Amino acid sequence: MKLSHQEYIEKNRKRAVEVASGMLEGSTPYLEGAIELSSLRFEVGLPEDDKDFLAFTLVSTEIDHLPVGAPRQFWSRKALSRLEPEIQRSIKWAQEVSVSECKSILARFNA
Repeated sequence: MKLSHQEYIEKNRKRAVEVASGMLEGSTPYLEGAIELSSLRFEVGLPEDDKDFLAFTLVSTEIDHLPVGAPRQFWSRKALSRLEPEIQRSIKWAQEVSVSECKSILARFNA
């Protein structure tokens, strides 16, 4: 079944709500969620400079050198151990700069 453009946008907005909600609740790892929300930026029918999604693009750009998500499995334990303090600092920073945007996404798209 082929989705209409509006159905595609609604599907991605629903996914954005799921991810943002999971980030706030702690069921979605915060940095992984930020990366996914950044990737949804052009898929939710908003201008490319939307404040909420730009926050996650900022986070994603700042952490792109860290082993986050699926690529983490390919990193050595030694490297993961060495980078863990930076990952933890990055999580705290990411929450500080984008938790209000998570809440805004929920308010805007949660039907």
